[in-house]
Amino acid sequence: MRTPHIQTHHPSPSDGHPAERVPAPRNPYEELAALADDPLHDPTAGDSAPAVRDDEAEEPWAPPNHRRGSRRRNRATGLPVVVRVLAWSLALVCIAVLADRWALLYAERKASERLKDQLHLAAAPEVRIGGFPFLTQLAARRLDSVRVTVPDVPASRVTLTQVSATAHDIRIDGDGPTAVRGALVHRMRGRVLLSFADMDRELGASQVAFSPHGPGGIRALGSLRVAGRDVRVRADVRIRRDGERGIATSVDGMRLDVGDLATYRPGTGPAEGLHLTRASARRLGREERKVKALLGVPEIVRRLGLPDRVVRTALRDEDELHRLTGAPRLVHALTRVNLVDAALAHPEQLKRLGLDLSYLDELTKLTRPRIADRFSFSFRLPKPPAGALRLQRVTVGEDGIHAEVRGTGLLLGH
Repeated sequence: MRTPHIQTHHPSPSDGHPAERVPAPRNPYEELAALADDPLHDPTAGDSAPAVRDDEAEEPWAPPNHRRGSRRRNRATGLPVVVRVLAWSLALVCIAVLADRWALLYAERKASERLKDQLHLAAAPEVRIGGFPFLTQLAARRLDSVRVTVPDVPASRVTLTQVSATAHDIRIDGDGPTAVRGALVHRMRGRVLLSFADMDRELGASQVAFSPHGPGGIRALGSLRVAGRDVRVRADVRIRRDGERGIATSVDGMRLDVGDLATYRPGTGPAEGLHLTRASARRLGREERKVKALLGVPEIVRRLGLPDRVVRTALRDEDELHRLTGAPRLVHALTRVNLVDAALAHPEQLKRLGLDLSYLDELTKLTRPRIADRFSFSFRLPKPPAGALRLQRVTVGEDGIHAEVRGTGLLLGH
């Protein structure tokens, strides 16, 4: 098929018209080809469309990077995973600790009940097991330390206020907290306290108080009822060890004051018996009637060490009597006379001194053993079935008597 020839007229300058630029004819086939290559091309868009900058030009195609996206997803989802792991770990740790503490409390309670039954205690002792964790110690059948505090332990006439001990390196005989048959204690240290408050209640019966008196000594002060009258009593108690496990006392320096008239010391020695106080001896020297009654007893004159001639002269001459009773030597001699002996020989003469013989008779019945029995006490630690248990270093403090306890190789619970 032949393409028809189309003749176009091109005006020349000679035609009298200015030369115009005639656009080149558009080939429709080329436009269709361009549309096929760029379907998004707008054929109505002119040449005035802004040019695309080089930096905004389309980048060459490359395969997608999936690794970058997965990293962003891990950052977004990884934190909750860590929190959940930590929460579960913390919960498991709390459960383990609670189980360990429950087993510990159960073991302490069972040990307290067993000690109460074995020692026949009125109250259950306090048991504290040391070391952490407890279940691992139990699995190894070995405890690091156990502290036991026992209040109010009966000990003969007194009650020990507190016995506390800490055992170390304990080997357990048993299969678990509910099946412990016994234990072997390699080392044990403790203290025993007997308070003065308990001694006042149990020995003094609210009438005698105990207090420290020198190293290793106790002073007992109070009153006793004798023939319907209160007599002030004082005694010195010495504390000593009795063997390896016992403590005993010895009472000396016993003294009963009959008002300010006389002092009674039980015994038969020269310084014992019933003696006038210095104040009463001075008053006696100023009372002529009582002095003459006293000098009329030959036994008393002999004990005073006065010559018979001096006594006879003093009984006849008042000036000599005043001279004799005013001498310091006589006051000192009067305090050394045992009025008990004079009362037995001349009871009527002593009545003139103001001494009631019935009261004096009751007073002399308070012998040294009877008075000492009011203040003496002792106690012994129980003998363990195996091992050694001994008392060491007994001391007296402001609150009572303290003693240290040592033990080795003690077998308990069998």
